Amino acid sequence: MTRTEQAVVVGAGVIGLTTAVCLVEAGWDVQVWSAEPPHSTTSVVAGAMWGPSFQQPMAKTMSWTNRSLEDFVALARDPATGVRMAPALTVGDLPATGELPPQARSIPDLRPAAPDEVPAGFGGGFRATMPLMDMPRYLDHLVGRLAGAGVEIQEREVRSLAEAADAAPVAVNCTGLGSRELLGDTELEPVFGQHVVLTNPGLDMLFMELATTAEWTSYAPHPTRVVCGGIRLPGRTDRTPDPEVTERILTRVRAVEPRLLDAEVVEVVTGLRPERPAVRVEAERLGNARLVHNYGHAGNGVSLSWGCAREATALAVQ
Repeated sequence: MTRTEQAVVVGAGVIGLTTAVCLVEAGWDVQVWSAEPPHSTTSVVAGAMWGPSFQQPMAKTMSWTNRSLEDFVALARDPATGVRMAPALTVGDLPATGELPPQARSIPDLRPAAPDEVPAGFGGGFRATMPLMDMPRYLDHLVGRLAGAGVEIQEREVRSLAEAADAAPVAVNCTGLGSRELLGDTELEPVFGQHVVLTNPGLDMLFMELATTAEWTSYAPHPTRVVCGGIRLPGRTDRTPDPEVTERILTRVRAVEPRLLDAEVVEVVTGLRPERPAVRVEAERLGNARLVHNYGHAGNGVSLSWGCAREATALAVQ
């Protein structure tokens, strides 16, 4: 394919950057427009692990997460990407029948945890090896791949997707929660999340509690920091950190991992996840251009990123 196909990708979070990378590496001439730089997006405050997605459309999200797993395993071979394969312990509301859902069957090295591997207060768990992304470094890796192809991110406020459609034959909408205003998509809902970032006292294992409640226990260790969570508050748009939430997160993670008792708080970060009943990856016409949508990933943006980006690229080609 010659570099004659042109596209504008709107959005520079993990979805927009990954989609732009796929288009560029498929031979496209790409521009990336974003109201904020990658390190100001919700993506940068993510934990962030690859894991199963239970969103609709179910068959597609399973395929997208499996495709993303392949990419992350490959990326983890180079530490400079910010991706590593981390030992993981998942605990909490596990299936009563002992039968794992099909979404979980692709998790690498999955096995039941021994009783002495499960912290007090949890009934059971599973051990695995999971791709874990240090998001500031990982976003820099994606930006670097684009820069290597001559693509710079243009900070630009887009008030209508028609602006992108007027600039190129293909426009790709990766605006996340911004699609609520740009498209009038009222199925999109902001879901507030908050993480407490601590210094890393030497932790290597990822810990995740499966829970249906608004708050749960998790920590994701990176080389110099540990990202601790979590909370899910639908409908809240105020991104101001809540000191009481911070204290509850610290209490929970320190009860599970005593080495975090002496870890210093580096920062408290928040973000608004773009939640939607179904992830939207589809194409339509907008004027003389082809408009490809890739948004609504909720808290699964990283897990779905490469699979959705490759499908969006295929839709652009069509």
